[in-house]
Amino acid sequence: MPRQSCFGISNGKADIVTLQQPPKRISQQPQARAAAAPVLALRANHSAALPRVLPFATFIVFIIFADVLERFGAHANTMRWLYPAKIALVLAMLLAWRKHYRELRTLPARRDALLAVGVGAGVFALWLALDASWMQIGTPRGFDAAGSDGRIDWPLVAVRAFGAALVVPLMEELFWRSFLLRWLERRDFLSQRPARVGLRAAAISVLLFGIEHNLWLAGIVAGIAYTLLYMRSETLWTPILGHAVTNGLLAAWIMVTGSWTYW
Repeated sequence: MPRQSCFGISNGKADIVTLQQPPKRISQQPQARAAAAPVLALRANHSAALPRVLPFATFIVFIIFADVLERFGAHANTMRWLYPAKIALVLAMLLAWRKHYRELRTLPARRDALLAVGVGAGVFALWLALDASWMQIGTPRGFDAAGSDGRIDWPLVAVRAFGAALVVPLMEELFWRSFLLRWLERRDFLSQRPARVGLRAAAISVLLFGIEHNLWLAGIVAGIAYTLLYMRSETLWTPILGHAVTNGLLAAWIMVTGSWTYW
């Protein structure tokens, strides 16, 4: 616990935003339709953008690849092992570029950390509640937790939980909050204080974050919560912690109830 929308910034000014027509859809999965976000973000032409954009873009490419394989009738066992490969590659990229993430050098104050835990738990509760049919985009494929013998493959489930609770929050917050939110306000995004990001930049990043998920309304609510945490504390660890709590609680709930479609 990553479209159709494209954005453009003129001369690095956040007050001029033009929504362009979306490209032809290549997949029914909402994550695949979010691919426009990292592609356009790479046009920032700033070396600082790459360590924050490419891990997320790699994650999206794997999702599109999995969707294509499924359309061509790939075997279920092949599909199941794409996630560990995806998480391993993304984690390797994050570790390789760890010295570039200067926004991770500042730890949150204790009260901000406690607030992040509470917000993350609240987002988890809302995630389960905001699941009406009109609140969804497409049909979730769901995670196949059963092995060839029909029994739950717990090592694979553990990898899935690890990726969802630890790797994905770090990867997504580096892209959505640290990079995109600030880049929409100023091309030199590293010099942009999170607390001074304008409403327009925040709204665009939140909407794109929302439609990255099948549960788009829940995604928007989560995006608002994590953005406010970041702007309030001005340390990226706060939304990372909130995001990790949400995804960790969701992973635990999925494993206990067997509701694999949430993955």
